[in-house]
Amino acid sequence: MIGPLARPSSPVRSVIVSDQSERRMVLQFRNVVKKYKSERGPVTALDGVSIDVREGEFLTLVGPSGCGKSTLLNVLVGLELPTSGEIVLDGRNAVDRKAVGYVMQNDNLYPWRTLRENVEFPLELRGIAPCERGDISRRYLEKVRLADFADRYPYELSGGMRQRGNIVRALSFSPRILVMDEPFGPLDAQTRLLLQNLLLDLWAEERKTIIFITHDLHEAIALGDRVAVLTARPGRVKSIHTIDIPRPRDLRHLHENATYRSLLSRIGDELAEEIQVQAGGSR
Repeated sequence: MIGPLARPSSPVRSVIVSDQSERRMVLQFRNVVKKYKSERGPVTALDGVSIDVREGEFLTLVGPSGCGKSTLLNVLVGLELPTSGEIVLDGRNAVDRKAVGYVMQNDNLYPWRTLRENVEFPLELRGIAPCERGDISRRYLEKVRLADFADRYPYELSGGMRQRGNIVRALSFSPRILVMDEPFGPLDAQTRLLLQNLLLDLWAEERKTIIFITHDLHEAIALGDRVAVLTARPGRVKSIHTIDIPRPRDLRHLHENATYRSLLSRIGDELAEEIQVQAGGSR
């Protein structure tokens, strides 16, 4: 089923973002290490990852498969504990897990709940009154043009519609940080582009701090304020690139931008080096 998500090819309705240095620090990964036990001995997934994230920043993470990108997010949201190091949110070492919204690659909507009920679920857990929950879910479903599908069940919706519902469910309780692990990976190219534009619209309006994992380097550059490149396992920060491309960005024609092409080449070379290492080559 295809939802009403058509939009013109004009640039997204975003705002020009101020210099990163003008924003307050909100989140810090400080020398995060994560090791796992195995029959062959300990395996290090993350080896001293340190990244500072500023208020309202859109940070994208790229790196070869298995470099620990998802592990880093899992540590942030509390699904895993770091072996050492710490994560600091708003100056506090103990991250309030309720302050973080998590959007995974699969939509994870509950099949026995309608779209509206799925969006309202985090609000139920927080004891929000039914009338207020209804107002919030209605507002968010209107933002992503799904108000007419509020009473449908997930099996009645397309993949893109379910993922839109998944995104606004994560936004419904107003988290401080929104983390996204390849949320558009399973989607076809056209739907992916539409959801990228929609996400940028939501981000411009909500001003949330977003950490976004992707294997698509074009997507990382197109969406992000900065792109952090992780090395092959064990994951370390290889480099962080500032994306000096003004907003709003016309994602359909971004390939015509000289800065974009330069970044794509430079970061692409770094990624290719790490992918070779991951495949058993040398640095």
